[in-house]
Amino acid sequence: MSALSRRLPLLALLPIAALAGATWWATRPAPVRLQGQIEAQSYSVASKIPGRIDRVLVKKGDPLQQGDLVFRLTSPELDAKMQQAQAGEAAASALARNVELGAREQQVLAAKDQWRRAQAAADLHQTTYQRLDALFKEGVLAEQKRDEALTQWRTSQLAADAAQQQYLLAQEGAREEQKQAAREQAKRAAGAVAEVAAYQAETEVRSPASGEVSQVLLQPGELAPQGFPVVTLLDMHDAWLRLQVREDRLKHFPMGREFEVRLPAIDDQPHRFRVSHIAVMGEYATWRATDSGSGFDMRSFEVEARPLEADLPLRVGMSGLVSLDAD
Repeated sequence: MSALSRRLPLLALLPIAALAGATWWATRPAPVRLQGQIEAQSYSVASKIPGRIDRVLVKKGDPLQQGDLVFRLTSPELDAKMQQAQAGEAAASALARNVELGAREQQVLAAKDQWRRAQAAADLHQTTYQRLDALFKEGVLAEQKRDEALTQWRTSQLAADAAQQQYLLAQEGAREEQKQAAREQAKRAAGAVAEVAAYQAETEVRSPASGEVSQVLLQPGELAPQGFPVVTLLDMHDAWLRLQVREDRLKHFPMGREFEVRLPAIDDQPHRFRVSHIAVMGEYATWRATDSGSGFDMRSFEVEARPLEADLPLRVGMSGLVSLDAD
């Protein structure tokens, strides 16, 4: 058999193989395309205190660094509270100093003079009593007069003892407990001033993070409630792709898996992303038939993936397209 005769059966099979390949290519399952969108970390810039907006120092699109001044508030109520707190601190500090220093020298001398005066009166009443007692014993004075003199002597001696105690207290000054109480009152008043000062510092609101201003919700002259966002920021350096993946396709997106994403808004070229988060709970369900007589619900899970390229010009809302081989 010639070589040509041996090749004829193989040559006859070539058109059949080509036709089969073309048929498979034409009837192959189309790849599955998933569409997600770009998200980014957002921040709300709000004040801890209510007030009227004095100035907004940024506008939409402005880049901000952490700590940059964003807006100012005016609050006359805080100014009044600061005056009250400072007055209370001054009064408490003066009282504490007064307790620490004790009585003045003039007050001590005055107390000493009061004691000497009372003691002199007591000595006089004692001498008077002794004279009248002698006359009573001689029978020339009534007992009533002697008793009255004795009472005056005892009363004046008690007054002298009381004046002496007042003099000793003036010398000693306040007790340690009183001094400690006065010091604590002064600390409390200083704390009230510091608290109001902290609130006043909140009238200048600074950016909590770096990012780009996405919205300015209030303007100068408007009232800003406590905690209400006046400005919102987006940090495009902390961006990711969010996909809703049906559970039967979740096997294509394990944690850490890298895959390609096309971004039509940038260059429609594939870019590498890595799975960084998979929702622990499924969300909405899609009904899918398994045969002609039954079906079941397929839940979707949120998958987040972060770009491996640090300089991608991503914007929130951009579409990301992912292609999967058909199941």
